[in-house]
Amino acid sequence: MKIKAAVLRSMAHPAPYAQSRPLEITEVELDPPGPGEVLVRIKVAGLCHSDLSVITGDRPRGLPMVLGHESSAEVVEAGPGVNDLRPGDHVVTVFVPSCGCCAPCMRGRPALCEPGAAANAQGTLLSGEHRLHLDGEALNHHIGVSCFAEYAVISRRSCVKIMTDLTHREAALFGCAVLTGAGAVINRARVRAGDTTAVVGLGGVGLSALMACVANGARRVVAVDLSDEKLALARELGATHLINPRDTANTSDLLDAAGGRVDHAFDMAGAVPAFEAAYALTDRGGTTITSGLPNPSHAFKLPLSQMVGEEREIKGSYLGSGQPTVDITRYIDLYKAGRLPVNRLMGQTFMLDQVNEGFDHLASGNGLRDAIVLAD
Repeated sequence: MKIKAAVLRSMAHPAPYAQSRPLEITEVELDPPGPGEVLVRIKVAGLCHSDLSVITGDRPRGLPMVLGHESSAEVVEAGPGVNDLRPGDHVVTVFVPSCGCCAPCMRGRPALCEPGAAANAQGTLLSGEHRLHLDGEALNHHIGVSCFAEYAVISRRSCVKIMTDLTHREAALFGCAVLTGAGAVINRARVRAGDTTAVVGLGGVGLSALMACVANGARRVVAVDLSDEKLALARELGATHLINPRDTANTSDLLDAAGGRVDHAFDMAGAVPAFEAAYALTDRGGTTITSGLPNPSHAFKLPLSQMVGEEREIKGSYLGSGQPTVDITRYIDLYKAGRLPVNRLMGQTFMLDQVNEGFDHLASGNGLRDAIVLAD
């Protein structure tokens, strides 16, 4: 079938993207779903720094590619062997397909699925196939989803069925922002009632983490960001301390503003200075967790003697460090109960032909979780 999609042909385009136009909206060919795959109609697709990092070249991917990975969609057709989804079902896409059979999957860590990681690196679906084509040339899939398009064919392992009582604008948030941010707090850090926490970087992922800290009963929740607007929202969402790094001259100022060090500090900005701030905020015996994905060449100088003498822990968290099929349902239930008000994350909306302008707004750092609306 012929569909419209946002195709990235080259990286490292200069901003503003409204002028350089890195993403071209064009008609492409989408093959029918193969065994274990699903054809979905994309309803809403979130704009995320993981997409922007491909445009800038910070996270190189094979090109040409149809971008997008966070979305809510409606099932149109189930391929052979898919018996648990039917046309009209609503799904949230997941950006790491899990085979269920490799060692990490068998250990209950689907985010680390080996065939899923290989397929994502190669720009294919979990099957190893390409379902997108342009002028006879295969187009790569962005981490198994490629949702900046009217329709997508995805692996059944790349989506989670949800109930239909959420709007697609709400549901899309759970595929990346909420899954990643809340999961880092609930699954990776296992924040308990009475713990102290800090979140550095208040985008969609960071604010989701902050809400999870509050929901889990953290007694001190420190919010750190360069945007006073986002800090104000963090206060409304339950943050106890607000810090704009521009107002701190050194680590001592940072700790004073935070009310001291914390048990768990989260870097959700994907930048070395943000991780350095999170590490500085971490207490003796505490844990620093990062869910950001900076340029692979960026590094943090690790003070090994301090790690030993203070029994520090540093952890990465990918895909929320849990089970998306279980976690997404749980987070939606928390949202419905008013304990995880993720609707507060919603930023501006754009049409598909405005996707480049959308990335300009994302890159400005002033917005919340912006989205592309593709269908009602």
